[in-house]
Amino acid sequence: MKNKKMIKRIIAAVIAVLILACVVFPIPYYVESPGATINLKELIKVDNQADKQDGSFSLTSVGVRRATVLLAAIAQFRPFEEVISARELTGGSSDEEYNQVQQYYMESSQNAAIQQALSLAGKEYQLEYKGVYVLNIEKSSNFYGKIAVGDTITEADGQTFENTEDFMDYVKSQKVGQEMTITYTHDGKSKTVKEKLIELPSDKKAGIGITLTDHTEITSDYDVQFETENIGGPSAGLMFTLEIYEQISGENLRNGQKIAGTGTIDSEGTVGRIGGIDKKVASASADGAKIFFAPDDKITKAMKKADPTIKTNYQEAKAAAKKLGTDMKIVPVKTVKDALDYLAENK
Repeated sequence: MKNKKMIKRIIAAVIAVLILACVVFPIPYYVESPGATINLKELIKVDNQADKQDGSFSLTSVGVRRATVLLAAIAQFRPFEEVISARELTGGSSDEEYNQVQQYYMESSQNAAIQQALSLAGKEYQLEYKGVYVLNIEKSSNFYGKIAVGDTITEADGQTFENTEDFMDYVKSQKVGQEMTITYTHDGKSKTVKEKLIELPSDKKAGIGITLTDHTEITSDYDVQFETENIGGPSAGLMFTLEIYEQISGENLRNGQKIAGTGTIDSEGTVGRIGGIDKKVASASADGAKIFFAPDDKITKAMKKADPTIKTNYQEAKAAAKKLGTDMKIVPVKTVKDALDYLAENK
């Protein structure tokens, strides 16, 4: 009898441990779900003045949390939740590298938004090239472990450059195995490192072995301030632009309406594709938005070949709205001008 009781206790203890493990202990996956819809009046001020116009422009986000067995199982039964691997989320980068890149994308989207808002409002601005921003560095690079993701390269062999293309042309004009001195900033401090160039597998030319992009900064007579701590990525670019434009121009674009949306923005004003738009539509609808701007991006042959079922962000947003049964209007936009024109025509 005592043995039976002992066995039952052991079984109960094992079951309790397994349940605890399913509920508490994380697994190498993440759950994506509808995140916050944030009124940009709370995040952006121009010349330290709050936006007092009626209505709102809001960014939308995707919530990401580390999965447990229980959370992953529950996500299978929720229409706007999705389980993804850690590699799918970070691309194989470390948490620190991933956060650095997301912060760069956020800063880049802010600069592009300021530039577009000023340009559309007919205001003057200056675009300053700060250097080459490091997005990734190959382990085969001799600079690996010295230059890090998030650093900005400012000089090569004592020379400065006007843009990333000029920098790349200079590096590729050198010989494989040749030493190059790179000056860069890390955590605001200028540093120098000297290493040999490697042969790039893509074109067999000399290279450092990094993925890079322009690091630029906008200056103007307008002081645009952002409060975006703990928000990363480029997907708020469109909505940033609309909020800044409204404050700079003084126009009443919203006409008292709650307007949400998503989409990257570049220096030409093009609205780009983003991920998780179905979750952003769900978030905006729950927040009471009446209009949702969605990127009307182009699907290339290469994209179609890689994924025959791929749809544009606009098509994905329309499908999500239909699934929700919301009366929120989904508006396709290819450029910021498309969004401005829509608002002007539908006052």
